[in-house]
Amino acid sequence: MCICHLPCRPVKPNIIGEQISSKMGAHYHCIICSATITRRTDMLGHVRRHVNKGETKSRYIVVSTTKPSNEILKEADTDVQVCPNYSIPQKTDSYFNPKMKLNRQLIFCTLAALAEERKPLECLDAFGATGIMGLQWAKHLGNAVKVTINDMNENSVTLIQKNCHLNKLKVVVDSKEKEGGDCLGEEEQNLGNIKVTKMDANVLMHLRSFDFIHLDPFGTSVNYLDSAFRNIRNLGIVSVTSTDISSLYAKAQHVARRHYGCNIVRTEYYKELAARIVVAAVARAAARCNKGIEVLFAVALEHFVLVVVRVLRGPTSADETAKKIQYLIHCQWCEERIFQKDGNMVEENPYRQLPCNCHGTMPGKTAIELGPLWSSSLFNTGFLKRMLFESLHHGVDDIQTLIKTLIFESECTLQSQFSTQTPSNVKKQEENDVFIKTTDTTMEHLQGKRKSHEVITNLAKKQKSDVSTEHPPFYYNIHRHSIKGMNMPKLKKFLCYLSQAGFRVSRTHFDPMGVRTDAPLLQFKSILLQYSTPTYTGGQSEGYVQSSPENSVADRVE
Repeated sequence: MCICHLPCRPVKPNIIGEQISSKMGAHYHCIICSATITRRTDMLGHVRRHVNKGETKSRYIVVSTTKPSNEILKEADTDVQVCPNYSIPQKTDSYFNPKMKLNRQLIFCTLAALAEERKPLECLDAFGATGIMGLQWAKHLGNAVKVTINDMNENSVTLIQKNCHLNKLKVVVDSKEKEGGDCLGEEEQNLGNIKVTKMDANVLMHLRSFDFIHLDPFGTSVNYLDSAFRNIRNLGIVSVTSTDISSLYAKAQHVARRHYGCNIVRTEYYKELAARIVVAAVARAAARCNKGIEVLFAVALEHFVLVVVRVLRGPTSADETAKKIQYLIHCQWCEERIFQKDGNMVEENPYRQLPCNCHGTMPGKTAIELGPLWSSSLFNTGFLKRMLFESLHHGVDDIQTLIKTLIFESECTLQSQFSTQTPSNVKKQEENDVFIKTTDTTMEHLQGKRKSHEVITNLAKKQKSDVSTEHPPFYYNIHRHSIKGMNMPKLKKFLCYLSQAGFRVSRTHFDPMGVRTDAPLLQFKSILLQYSTPTYTGGQSEGYVQSSPENSVADRVE
């Protein structure tokens, strides 16, 4: 019996004419919604619905008439006041998710790296809720940023103002300054002001221009992308957090088709597939506003997908960005994949593009077309190294391991081949992005259209020459391609074996057992089999004969 229900008790039926049957001998009474449930099976389903909604306490049992006090949490030296049901989105206006701490730290390091290029920055947290993210920006970056926290809900706006006062920050509401305390110390006077607005996010982004915009709605963010790219400044950054993982991870394929216009299936590389879906949606929204993008990094974890892009203004950049949105051919037998070749001509046999020969050996249609997806790089090595420096500078220890993994993944190299550098050298590390190389003259590029066009043209030429240096798309899961009856080598050793064979290889944050490499699946399986050892069980050990490397990989797999 659930804690929110009273024990069952038999009740004599009130016979009024023939409306109530005399067979009713007992019922269950819900003390949450005062509903009367006749059968026990119906009561169990009724309880589950209350539990799923977070309604596990009765609203009729009131011990005290005073309103419950709000709880105060602390994250990254920032105090934030939350509602009693702060972790349940359906029960509170100001939702606060402690599991998104990693997401907030990544965005903070991104903004800190951007603040080194030019300052002050106009920053927007479009969906503030408790305001924790904007408070961290203003408290740790000070006057380098001008933070605007927005939320449509009036209760959330009130809570954001309280949290600003709690952290002794100045609040600007409707051009009126409200100080958080009676007197501010010398250290607290260096903190930046926070502007709190109560407005629809689309309206606010249409009215004002920003250098940095973060979108984190509850679910998909496709409804706010057009407004975000309408007034974003040149060389600015847009970060998008998507929490609709059921559609992005191919659990609700019809929803992904509705929101993103993308056809997907569940694959071994479904997390990177989700990241490329979001980047493709962001790229299309930017191209509609005559802007291009450069992906700084894309992260897909268990409960969110984070995409951070830099905005490049101009139709030339928009055209270059649109060309990187392509369809993917995926083999459903061996899970080999390849992006379709450029061109508008209809190909007679698209299966020829796949490296595998499943279509010739298997009956029926073996491949499926997925997309449209982002086909270019998902990481900028230089910007990630600057983020690593900022994480060291500000003492953000939780994400340093993740950023290092992203750096190895962007270069597609092993950790043993990565040369350690001091923070000062990391900060001066040359990036692939020409804008970041010339950070001292960034404002000069913003002053004249001719200079910006020249820089964008140079960037496009450099990107064409650096196509071969991009990390390979997608990855292979070592367990998905394991061989029956064979013991696989350890993952670290297998990575070394692939590197010794002449292939680029690295681990990936998308999958702990994933291997990102430019080796075709046929070579991948061949090397995996070559260094696997047979499993001797019972009498099978005497009659086992190891296959030679010259034999067919398909025969060895069988």
